[in-house]
Amino acid sequence: MATTRTNFSRMWPNSRALIRLVIRGAVHAGATAVWLTGAAAQPARPAAPAECAPDRVLVATAAGPLRFRVEIADTPEDRARGLMFRREVPAGEGMLFIYDAPVPMSFWMRNTLVPLDLLFIDAVGVIRHIHPMARPLDETPIPGAAPGDPQPLRLMALEIAGGEAARLGLRAGQPVAHPRLAQDSAVWPCA
Repeated sequence: MATTRTNFSRMWPNSRALIRLVIRGAVHAGATAVWLTGAAAQPARPAAPAECAPDRVLVATAAGPLRFRVEIADTPEDRARGLMFRREVPAGEGMLFIYDAPVPMSFWMRNTLVPLDLLFIDAVGVIRHIHPMARPLDETPIPGAAPGDPQPLRLMALEIAGGEAARLGLRAGQPVAHPRLAQDSAVWPCA
């Protein structure tokens, strides 16, 4: 049986350029999909180091970095109290729970009067799970990982006002910068 080769360059004179364009577009779309879904094991580092401060968390988004002014909860007492009894959490503010080493996390909303979004962050500073709109006063455990997550250990959790994650376009897979991350392994290190 004879094989026939089709010479696409005769049919479409700019076919090579078209093919390169399609391949580049597919690679770009794939990279964008991985970035937005968090499917990559290690997201790309933002181009510039982050301007970090102890009372600020930065999140890299496609639209640019987002800044949250945070209170730090890094002792057992502070973590147990969290945002209990607060009547509001202003937009752009929150509480950053920091542990000494990555741990399996679970939160609840006991004595918490406002809905919260909980962002669970791994040891290299990547959002790995977001629990949106946690219900006030609900004592149901909120795990720091989605069902079936192969790496349920988290180093930090960021609590912000309920609905803010969706409004701001926050997603699993986005890099976070904070000076308490190990800077030599952080996806987005501080300047």
